[in-house]
Amino acid sequence: MKLFKNIAILIWRIWFYGWMIGTIIVVFPVLIVVTARESGYPYFFKIARTWAKTILFVMGFRVKIETEQQIEKSKSYMFCANHTSIIDILLMLAVVKNTFVFVGKAELSKLPIFGFFYKRTCILVDRNDPESRKAVFEAAERRLNSGLSVCIFPEGKVPDDESVVLDQFRNGAFILALEHQIPIVPMTFYDCKKRFSYTFFSGSPGIIRTKIHQFIETKNLKVSDKKEINSKTFKVIYDELINDMS
Repeated sequence: MKLFKNIAILIWRIWFYGWMIGTIIVVFPVLIVVTARESGYPYFFKIARTWAKTILFVMGFRVKIETEQQIEKSKSYMFCANHTSIIDILLMLAVVKNTFVFVGKAELSKLPIFGFFYKRTCILVDRNDPESRKAVFEAAERRLNSGLSVCIFPEGKVPDDESVVLDQFRNGAFILALEHQIPIVPMTFYDCKKRFSYTFFSGSPGIIRTKIHQFIETKNLKVSDKKEINSKTFKVIYDELINDMS
């Protein structure tokens, strides 16, 4: 029985990566054009949202969203969510309509096909390189000044130990939000680890729940308040995950 289950999961996982790569190849010429300059990013974002929704749909995932506060189209935000799965990126794209830019780890740029466009559209950070971290702030500032939003998974990486509910948050997202006086939008992704974890022979189609929490305002606060804002954002998401487990 376990053998048949693993074979089914294997086929399902291959189906996922096939759709991921295949759809990128299909629109490759268009992506080359819209990612050539930063001014084309809003067009790329629309394509990316359609791509993300398509992948989630064909994998049998249904997105369910609970919203405590509405996101306004004309505003810039710092979107922060827990990070447990590769589909976190797809879910963020599917849920958030405001055009935003991911800040992500530079290692992903080495992936075939996906990595090519990843490095052309995201803000890459090598956390072992101080100069890289400085460049991230400059790039993010440029995007925020142009009216875009930013998304950072503040854990910085997916914890190797899947029993970890929520790993420690880094301060980068909160420093940027404080410097630009933009609201932080805490978001809880409940089911991504269950539906599609990094343990290969695991997962299943089903509902993926997301909660957009009350925003955490940064107006009249200073960069020196980063630890307080960090802790506040962490507590919102952590408490939600713990309550969901009980």
